[in-house]
Amino acid sequence: MVNHNVNNILIKRLYTFFILLFPLISGAQKNPIELGDVHWMRSMEEAQAKSKSENKIILILFQEIPGCQTCQQYGTEVLSHPLIAETIENYFVPLAIYNNKGGEDAEVLKRYNEPAWNNPVVRAVDLYGKDVAVRLSGNYSAAGLASWMSKVLISNKGRAPQYLQLLTDELMAGQRKTAKATYTMYCFWTGEALFGRINGVIRTTAGYQEGKEAVTVEYDPSIISKTELDKVAQGQKCNLTEPGAFRPDDTPKYYLSNSPYKVVPMTELQKCRVNSTLAEGQDPTELLSKRQLAFLQTNKKNVVGMSLTEAWAEASKSKG
Repeated sequence: MVNHNVNNILIKRLYTFFILLFPLISGAQKNPIELGDVHWMRSMEEAQAKSKSENKIILILFQEIPGCQTCQQYGTEVLSHPLIAETIENYFVPLAIYNNKGGEDAEVLKRYNEPAWNNPVVRAVDLYGKDVAVRLSGNYSAAGLASWMSKVLISNKGRAPQYLQLLTDELMAGQRKTAKATYTMYCFWTGEALFGRINGVIRTTAGYQEGKEAVTVEYDPSIISKTELDKVAQGQKCNLTEPGAFRPDDTPKYYLSNSPYKVVPMTELQKCRVNSTLAEGQDPTELLSKRQLAFLQTNKKNVVGMSLTEAWAEASKSKG
């Protein structure tokens, strides 16, 4: 009876030990919600060493953990965006500083004169810890961070990846008021390819309106006007139609849907540009990130009709 009890105690202790140790062994331990999906460093000294060896700018996130609703939303909505997380990890040295803790965190906080118990603040510094851009504060949107990172990279490295610039354009347009116009034509696949390559066009949808093939174009009026779009349409013998019942085609983005890139999760603007690039017989790889391109080898499901978030989750399940 005694041996039986001892065995039970040992089993319970081993089970507890395994439960505590498993996340560390498997790499399954997750960030606090406020840090999103980015793999952050936690030592300024180590971040500076990595910055020197990899010639990358250090991106410092000053974040309250555990934090308020704003801090949590920044983690779940901004730092968990797949393309934003990838940009931070691939083009910067990510460093998280808790602004409500002591020790090294408090020392870094003091060094940059950042307030404790504050909403998220992002800074870009060089290997010596010197600021190389104006700090990002008060803008807690994905558009704000994407735009800021793009400007930092262009200013300090001469260029930003095209996928980040497209993401910035799409997110910024989402914050502004977009407009729509619908055009009828002899072939809506050709129409999508035509409008999808125009700067300022955010989304295109091929379908039918009043029995005719048509393309609905969503655009950013701050970049391109309705008059300019009309001129493009007239040059290709497309006709502007009045608002009416519109039925999307079963094959969105024809050229994309019939290419190997149909398995790659993309933003709506990326889909437009890739579809148009493929229609012209050109290589679209410059429009995509490294992680997006990796899905060409691992995913087999057509995700063109899905949102980026839905498609990314679906494609990540595939083993190839």
